Amino acid sequence: MSVMKRMSMIFKSKANKALDRMEDPRETLDYSYQRQLEMLQQVRRGVADVATSRKRLELQINQKEREQQKLTDQAKTALQKGREDLAREALSRRNAVESQLGELRQQFASLQGDEEKLTLASQRLQAKVDSFRTRKETLKATYTAAEAQTKINEAFSGISEEMGDVGLAIQRAEEKTQNMQARAGAIDELLASGALEDYSGPRDDIQAELDRMGASGPGVDLELERLKAEVGEGEAPKQLDAGRGGEAKPAQQEARPAQQEDAARPQQAQNPPQPGGAQ
Repeated sequence: MSVMKRMSMIFKSKANKALDRMEDPRETLDYSYQRQLEMLQQVRRGVADVATSRKRLELQINQKEREQQKLTDQAKTALQKGREDLAREALSRRNAVESQLGELRQQFASLQGDEEKLTLASQRLQAKVDSFRTRKETLKATYTAAEAQTKINEAFSGISEEMGDVGLAIQRAEEKTQNMQARAGAIDELLASGALEDYSGPRDDIQAELDRMGASGPGVDLELERLKAEVGEGEAPKQLDAGRGGEAKPAQQEARPAQQEDAARPQQAQNPPQPGGAQ
């Protein structure tokens, strides 16, 4: 394939694609209907022209018939008056008029036939135009409904250009909102930990430290003691023992005799047993 043929094919394909995007079926149907109306108008105009020609021939035929009758009467009158020569001349002219009259009648019959054909064609074309008009309006309404349904479906699915822009705007707004919320939370945490200072009020280092210590709460210490108790490296949290009700009291009762024994040991050390069994 030569370069020129390839260029021609590419140009035609591009032009066809561009025209396909630009084409609106409703406009095409309206244009076709308009062309059919123009054709119907031309047929009607032809029927009117043929009818006019037929009427003109009809007038000529009537005129020739009157002329023929007049020549016949003249020939009779000439014979009555003994003028045979005048009668011969009148009959000769009547024969010429009769010949012309025959041709006019043939043309009249031909035009009358053409007029009937054109009238029938006009009626058929009128019926086709009316049928096409009904079908055109139906197709236009169907196309409009399908186009509207397509736009609605595209809007619901978010694939249309306008709704796509709206969806992107909403997505960007959500992302910015999340970023602002994350930034605000991070600043609150930094302010609570003391990494950042709050310049909106008077500075109080002691209160800031207390707030920082209170932010962790006693839950961490309790959890640490509980874990130590589980691995055997410490006692169970006192709060947990206190929450058990009366389980902590036996341990206290056992601790009291031990303390009494420890208190009695110094007294025994101060009063050693006397030799000879003296107390």
